[in-house]
Amino acid sequence: MLQLKIHNELIECGTDEAGRGCLSGPVTAGAVILPDDFSHPWLTDSKQLTHKKRMQLKPIIEAEAISYGVAHVMMEEIDKINILNASILGMHRSIAQLTPQPQFIAIDGNRFKPYGNTPYETVVKGDGKFLHIAAASILAKTYRDIYMEELDAKYPEYGWRQNKGYPTKVHREAIKKYGPTPFHRMSFRLLPEQLKLDV
Repeated sequence: MLQLKIHNELIECGTDEAGRGCLSGPVTAGAVILPDDFSHPWLTDSKQLTHKKRMQLKPIIEAEAISYGVAHVMMEEIDKINILNASILGMHRSIAQLTPQPQFIAIDGNRFKPYGNTPYETVVKGDGKFLHIAAASILAKTYRDIYMEELDAKYPEYGWRQNKGYPTKVHREAIKKYGPTPFHRMSFRLLPEQLKLDV
């Protein structure tokens, strides 16, 4: 059973990101403040849920949250500032959308940078421990999935509807055959050494 939050007496948000290990598309972050009486039997770490269950939970979280925010950080920014900084920037941008602003931030993972003067705590595997982090992980994942499915219509050969930009065999073979798109992260190793692009 997941706990609601770390500090019951504070306005507290959970935040998480999706798409950090992808070769293409944005890294997407979510932040959620849940009401103190929130519970849902399905809500857990988004990676443990099917795509269908996540899509069913998305409108429930949006309807019942006190506030939520979602932010994409695009490929150009990822290439410029690196994926860790881009993930944290996405979290900051999603938290900035919250009303009211949180008095405490719970972050999935072990890395964060201060958001103003708001106290925070990083929680390794937090999306499997706290409801608000789990909710943020589901929003981040579903918004990113929708974005990648829309891109798939423009670039169907890369299989993004299925792989969402992760480094699958189909995705890497398409990069080798067709080259990278404007939506690939050029600072990432798009192909293993033995499959290098001839450019």
